[in-house]
Amino acid sequence: MVLHYTGMKSAKDALDRLCDPEAEVSAHYLIDENGKVYRLVQETDRAWHAGASYWQGATNINDRSIGIEIVNPGHEFGYRPFPEMQMTSVEILLADILARYDIPPDRVVGHSDIAPERKQDPGELFDWKRLADKDLSVWPPEAAELPADEEIITLLQAIGYDPDASLEAKLTAFQRRFVPDNVSGGLNPKTARAIVSIASITT
Repeated sequence: MVLHYTGMKSAKDALDRLCDPEAEVSAHYLIDENGKVYRLVQETDRAWHAGASYWQGATNINDRSIGIEIVNPGHEFGYRPFPEMQMTSVEILLADILARYDIPPDRVVGHSDIAPERKQDPGELFDWKRLADKDLSVWPPEAAELPADEEIITLLQAIGYDPDASLEAKLTAFQRRFVPDNVSGGLNPKTARAIVSIASITT
């Protein structure tokens, strides 16, 4: 499961683009800010939502994932929190898909996780912890140990991040998801402990 934000000024703009064959971009679902869910591509069909991507040794993520676009103007057009009705629809849709395909929570990722050099969505305002509290994603438990700096690269790769992406890009993507109050792209104790925690439950 790959979660995105639309990064466009309105839901209509996003729908028009996702339904335009010349745009060569698509997703299985789109969820509006009012909670309305649009099915755009059958789950059994390939959608063009991930682009060049990598996760846990796999490329061609479009071939092996379901993509959900979540309406939000994104960092370019006035990034804002995701409304309650929208998050509720995300939860309901995710719960249904994960149950039907037996997808574990750690296989629900953000676009920035699979393409950290290019993407930043759904971003630090998306409530990943809320999803994790309902077993629809993962969130780092408390970690007692602080890893050595040289372990960080190995742990990020073990979690699933692209070994060819820069360390700064991977740290930024990780922070957007798991340390949203400190999106710096730099390493600090809170981020390091979170990396250890996530590695312990996803590897």
